[in-house]
Amino acid sequence: MEFACEFVYVSPSLVQRNNQRSNVTKRSALLPPANRMRPQSPPPPPPTRSAKNKKQERSQEVKVKKSASFVFYENAQFHMDQEATSTPNLVPQQTNPNLKTGPALPPRPSFMNLIPEYVTVLPSPPTSHSSPQKQPSPTQFAQSPTGKAESKPLQGNPNVVLISLARLLAEEAPPHEWEPSPCSHCGSVLDCFNEVNECYFCHPWDCPSSVSSPHIPLNHLQDGLFLLHPNEKPQSTSLIIFCIDVSGSMSITSEVSVGEHDIHRTRLQFVQEAVLQCVQRLSEQQPDTCVGLITFSYQVTIHGWENFTSQLLSGAELTKSEHLKKVAANLPSPPPLSQNREVLQRQVMGLSANGTTALGPAALLAIAMASRQPGSKVIICTDGKANAKLGNLEDEDIDAQTPVSATIFYQDLGEYAVSQGVVVSVLSIEGTDCRLDELGRLADRTAGKVVIARPNQLHTEFEQIIQNRTIATQCKVTLLLPRSLRLKGEKKAGHKGTREVGNVNQDTEITFRFGANEGSKFVPAPGSRVSIQLQIKYRQRNGQTVLRVFTADQEVTDDSAAVLSSLSLAIIQLNSSQASAALAVRGRLLDAKKEGEMQLKLIERAIEHSRSTEEQKTFKEWIKTMEPIYNNMHNLARKNSTTSDTQSLTDAGAALLYTLKHSNRKSIILMKEYPR
Repeated sequence: MEFACEFVYVSPSLVQRNNQRSNVTKRSALLPPANRMRPQSPPPPPPTRSAKNKKQERSQEVKVKKSASFVFYENAQFHMDQEATSTPNLVPQQTNPNLKTGPALPPRPSFMNLIPEYVTVLPSPPTSHSSPQKQPSPTQFAQSPTGKAESKPLQGNPNVVLISLARLLAEEAPPHEWEPSPCSHCGSVLDCFNEVNECYFCHPWDCPSSVSSPHIPLNHLQDGLFLLHPNEKPQSTSLIIFCIDVSGSMSITSEVSVGEHDIHRTRLQFVQEAVLQCVQRLSEQQPDTCVGLITFSYQVTIHGWENFTSQLLSGAELTKSEHLKKVAANLPSPPPLSQNREVLQRQVMGLSANGTTALGPAALLAIAMASRQPGSKVIICTDGKANAKLGNLEDEDIDAQTPVSATIFYQDLGEYAVSQGVVVSVLSIEGTDCRLDELGRLADRTAGKVVIARPNQLHTEFEQIIQNRTIATQCKVTLLLPRSLRLKGEKKAGHKGTREVGNVNQDTEITFRFGANEGSKFVPAPGSRVSIQLQIKYRQRNGQTVLRVFTADQEVTDDSAAVLSSLSLAIIQLNSSQASAALAVRGRLLDAKKEGEMQLKLIERAIEHSRSTEEQKTFKEWIKTMEPIYNNMHNLARKNSTTSDTQSLTDAGAALLYTLKHSNRKSIILMKEYPR
């Protein structure tokens, strides 16, 4: 588990809001602000009046009432006499020059406004609890050599976690003898001591005393390996199934140069040559590998071997998914190449092209056959759209949208494949339209490859797929944060995120992005530390199910300069590529562009801060790879695609985006040129 920077960055504006909330004082809205001083001495007392003065004032008030009264009824005089003898309760409204008044009111203090300020009810945040270096005041920014403020709040998100699954799973660690003790609420793995008063990751940091989060709790495991099912049976040798298109379009020829001569070969001949070369190499280097062959046109053929006769499926048999799975379950497993190489080579050389393209049923049958051995590979090679039976991609409407039934078919087939530990790769031939945006879902979900290859480069692509060894299956990654933080960009954005990775190969790297929980009452304070736990549950090649747990802590800061100094651009670039591609493959091209542009601002500022020549060179190469997302997004979508929020992708766009989504730090830089 690697972090993009040495700190957890929190925006200064959130820190300021946090300080205000932690120092809040309940005051009446009618009171002046707390930072205003009240008069130290009380106002002067009212003047005292003698009994003689009171009698004179009362007689004057009676005279005023008599002069101001009007006769409204017959016996008014009687009532006026009664009022004259009674004590008045109200001050007369008429002014009388002979009436004596009290002394003048004291003058208004100079610091009081004419109109009271009732809106300011919170005191200013105290300065004694924060260091002068971390004040977010724009006048205190540290100046860089270029004259720009380094402490300006960062755009983008530097809080990125990189998980190199292949490296972590390959690390040898002694398993614990005791079973893991997870929290009943959030699932965080605790140490062997089961009695825990309060889980760190479940605790709601919603009170002022919780602003400074504690260090890693001792009851949470730092690094541990657990064998969840130690008695599972180890799986057998690997299995590879070639699923080859032999429809009529595979007879189209292409011109290639062989030495000094130009010759014409059909697409099927190129595929035959590539498969034969792979079979020959595997028989020499890995003779125990089992290899099967399935071809499809208007019918699906399962090619046999010595003790098994080839089987044909056609017509109504290709329309029922459950029937195809039952057929695959009753088939014997292909023998290893040490026993079957010559028979397989004769079958490959005898292929011929004709008919339509029943790709969907053939893919389902191949995956179902491979599912009996987790870690197996299915390689689909085609030059056109599936246009027959299940998964028909040719019945499109005027907006170039795939029928819902076909989309659901390939989604469900991908889920079925990953649940069985099968890796599916899809290769199309350059210059064809195969609707890779839909067919590529199989490879996307199973960690396979989506490739557009030239006819004479098929063998190279086959070899790369075969050599990319699967080291684990059924992998599930969980990241746990304290409630004051939350994950960004995940389907369920909270303090806990789970990603179903499925199959893991030797190049698999995934990233998570997180930040302060803006909906929380309090965020982590600068200078405090937060704990983050990573859990990886997977199935090894030997069949054992394993749980690996890591817990680390990071210091919190709002200092932009400190973050920029420790930032790993390779991790930020990889996260930006994966996140943008994940949005784009779902047709959300505009959202993908916004996502990329936001992180691009962070990367540009980091390069400006570091002034590293090597990082600038790497950045330029990465920009070439991301150029279709930043500047040529319209070239990724089909011209007759819908103009709504989601758009259908071209084959070149789908191949590029699926590759970016599953890229790693090395491959992202090597992708300088790709079919556009």
